[in-house]
Amino acid sequence: MYNEYFGFSAAPFSIAPDPRYLFMSERHREALAHLLYGLRVDGGFVLLTGEVGTGKTTICRCLLEQVPDDCDIAFILNPKLDTVELLATLCDELHVPVAAGERSIKVLVDRINRHLLDANARGRKTVLIVDEAQNLSTEVLEQLRLLTNLETHERKLLQIILLGQPELRERLAQPELRQLAQRIVARYHLEPLSRQEVGAYVNHRLAVAGGQQRLFADAIIDRLYRLSGGTPRLINVICDRALLGAYVEGKTSVGRSTLDKAAGEVLGPVPQAFPARRIVLAAALGVALAGGAAAALHYGLAVPAAKTTASVATAPTASEPAPPAAPEGKAADAGITAAGARPVAAEAAAPTPEKPIAWPKPDEHWLHEVMAVRSLFAQWGLDARLMGIEDACRLAARRDFDCLRREGSLDELRAMNTPAIVELRQPDGPNFLATLLALDGERARIAFAGDTHDVSLDALRRQWHGTYTLLWRMPSGWHRTVGAGMRGSDVAWVVRQLARWEGLTEPDTPAGTYTARIEERMRAFQRSTGLPEDGVVGPMTVVRLAALSDPGAPVLTKQAQ
Repeated sequence: MYNEYFGFSAAPFSIAPDPRYLFMSERHREALAHLLYGLRVDGGFVLLTGEVGTGKTTICRCLLEQVPDDCDIAFILNPKLDTVELLATLCDELHVPVAAGERSIKVLVDRINRHLLDANARGRKTVLIVDEAQNLSTEVLEQLRLLTNLETHERKLLQIILLGQPELRERLAQPELRQLAQRIVARYHLEPLSRQEVGAYVNHRLAVAGGQQRLFADAIIDRLYRLSGGTPRLINVICDRALLGAYVEGKTSVGRSTLDKAAGEVLGPVPQAFPARRIVLAAALGVALAGGAAAALHYGLAVPAAKTTASVATAPTASEPAPPAAPEGKAADAGITAAGARPVAAEAAAPTPEKPIAWPKPDEHWLHEVMAVRSLFAQWGLDARLMGIEDACRLAARRDFDCLRREGSLDELRAMNTPAIVELRQPDGPNFLATLLALDGERARIAFAGDTHDVSLDALRRQWHGTYTLLWRMPSGWHRTVGAGMRGSDVAWVVRQLARWEGLTEPDTPAGTYTARIEERMRAFQRSTGLPEDGVVGPMTVVRLAALSDPGAPVLTKQAQ
């Protein structure tokens, strides 16, 4: 509709994966190089992952234009298949004839093997490309691994390239898929565009479409980057709507209000509850990285996958009720004398009321959850990029961590002494999530909107809902609340942790029984740390115990030596 108005020969921001519009940023060039490498090596898997809309499919289409003449390509676009359907689809792609009544796994694999042997004898290489591979079932992934077993004495007969969203990396890190993971010969994760690349990307597409005029000023590109997070597909859709808006309004370039309106139409209304929608989280990366100190906290380091642990969230137990809310503040007014008169000096010295804690930019409120999660996980050196709380906690559970969610008080959090996500009210806007990083006397340090803020505990108490989520590193095999008379390895761990706190070199109950004596010692530990003194090792207590042997664990308040 607006092509003639702006002088375009074609729509510049179509979301179709047209290789003509492929913008080769440094990371896109590296991604394409990995795929080209996959066409040259013999056997194994090549893995390309990236967030929704970062350009994986477009790069793959570009790859198809560079396929050597001696290479046969099978392309599976719909991975929602069972094992038989996948093998049958592969046969269709390779033009392997199979009768309708012969579609068993054995028959299909035998036909594929014969075809691959014949192709190899003719000097041809066969490559299977699977798009949206995060949707493959575990059974189908295992069958793909078995297909890479087809070989001659000299070489593997099938090369497989998997394209998928970031969760594909997490799936392949699971123990049941470790054999497949060991066969990945090259892997690359495609990141969104940087601010500079967004400008170059927009200008590149405009130039390819034949545009001659400057339609997006630098300030508008800055805004586009913040709204899209550097995700090419979101850039395309927002720019397409913005150009349509400029055309309707009779303007010669895109202004701020036009861009914001277009983004609102693309991203939809601002979500008021969490977890946020994935399409919104996909747009959040660029803004989150543009923040200050909190966003700079080592976001890029992912820890190696570890064994799967217990459940994601631990429910509160009756043995550890949440303590009552802390008082709002001192009731006495220091400015009132015993006779009831108010001295002039005291009135003049009255402190200025503290401003409410508020999200600084309402139009970016939808970032609140992903940024709070990233701030919390960064404290532990974990990467929770583009994740809401639910997804991040599932990721943590695969890395020997657990999320604890409760309702409580600042005294409770002070007792557990570990950073946590808290939900805050604001006077003129929706609730938002912030990360409590430190407690120091009557002040707290919290992170939200990409920056850290020093606030009073009174202000925090007034606006905090009382719900929180914290992260902690689980001991091996921990799975229950421990109390009197129990036995097992988890009891032995509790005894060792108590001995560590008491400064003992050897536990006095090597058999691992939770005796009355141990319960007495546990009450002393709870009393000294401000925990509910019930002698039971519930969620709050185990978090505090685990920190005793975890020198790298972040804390809210540094303990005196």
